[in-house]
Amino acid sequence: MTTVSNGAEEVPRRLILGLGNPGDRYRDTRHNVGFEVVEELARRRAVELSTLECKTLLAADDRLTLGVPQTYMNRSGYAARCLVERHGFAPANILIVFDEVNLPLGTLRLRTKGSPGGHRGLESIVQSLNTDQVPRLRLGIGPEEGETEDLVEFVLEPFEASEREIVEEMIDRAADACESWLEHGPEQTMNRFNN
Repeated sequence: MTTVSNGAEEVPRRLILGLGNPGDRYRDTRHNVGFEVVEELARRRAVELSTLECKTLLAADDRLTLGVPQTYMNRSGYAARCLVERHGFAPANILIVFDEVNLPLGTLRLRTKGSPGGHRGLESIVQSLNTDQVPRLRLGIGPEEGETEDLVEFVLEPFEASEREIVEEMIDRAADACESWLEHGPEQTMNRFNN
């Protein structure tokens, strides 16, 4: 397992993967908010998502690796498994960040395990790692009640201008939640950010 020395104790390296679809066509869509959170974390840490490994753009500092898979959402498991095999990340030390159409816009939900809940990106990761014991941070992008019938089209559309302020606040809070997960662990982070 990959670890970093922190004085007397060994701290396991962590991996945060933001899910989305690569390419300009999907850049500002609802399905790509996971990418936006990881990009914000990279900005805060002054690292660049520029190393391509395991079909994933990566950036790293001394205790954290950030990644945005360049496989399309439904094949995110390839990236996760490849990175686990190459670097020895334990599933409990990987945080998956992604959109959740079943949560109201702006809502955050951190969980340490569980079913994919119908999300194809998380489903691919759970199958590829052969465990549901992978922490995940869901970002609410859900439509207003009765607003849309075609959820596939909905998630692949850009946010409305009227939604963008809420989205920016959610991305900032989600990045804060990721930092809290690193520093304080899942329980304290869930208590603080699950709203």
